[in-house]
Parts: sequence; structure tokens; C-alpha cells
Amino acid sequence: MAKVMIVDDALFMRKMLSDILKKEGFEICAEAENGKDAVDKYQQLKPDVVTMDIVMPKVNDIDGIGAVKEIIKNDPGAKIIMVSAMGQHSLVVEAIQAGAKDFITKPFQPSRVLEAINRILKG
Repeated sequence: MAKVMIVDDALFMRKMLSDILKKEGFEICAEAENGKDAVDKYQQLKPDVVTMDIVMPKVNDIDGIGAVKEIIKNDPGAKIIMVSAMGQHSLVVEAIQAGAKDFITKPFQPSRVLEAINRILKG
């Protein structure tokens, strides 16, 4: 099954996504709590899909959208799904323009999470 890296500064959000994905047989190959960590782990592990929180504290000037830009610069084929809260439409648009393939909103609907990941893996 596909390898997924979950990026979110909130541990409980990473756990929620991890639980949804593990139930469906996905392998969680890594978790990251900030954009810089996400970029570093992506380069090491090359996951099949990344879920990336949009709003995270900046570390070395890299937040969620900055991490998308860095990952896409190094791997234009990267499959990244943005995770946003309601009301972050402009940030989602910016992330998609930066190379993200889709987005899911908090609170998570397991069916929507799985639909987004499965569609991106097929595409």
C-alpha cells in the first residue's frame, strides 16, 4: 500500500489522520510537525503522498505553503494534499498554485480524506 507522510503541528491532528489511513491499509512512513522537518523527511523517504497542514509556525522561514514550494522544486511530481480549516480559501488557492494536488478540511471526514488520497495516487 502507499506510503504517506503526515505534516501538522498538532499531534492530535496527525493521530486522527494516521488512524483514518492505517484502517485502510496505508503505511504512515513519517510524521512532521513543521515545514522544514517535512522538506527534510520528504527528501529522505520519498513518500507516495503527503498531507500538509497549511497553517503551521514558520521554522527557518518555512511554513506549510513554503514546504509545498520546496518539495515541488525538488520533486515536481510530488503528490501533496493540503489540510486546512474552514475559512482558509485564499491559502488553499495559493497552495494549489504552488503545486499541491488537492485539499481536505478539518474536521476530517474519513471518506473525503480517502477519496482525495486515492484519486491522487491514481492520477
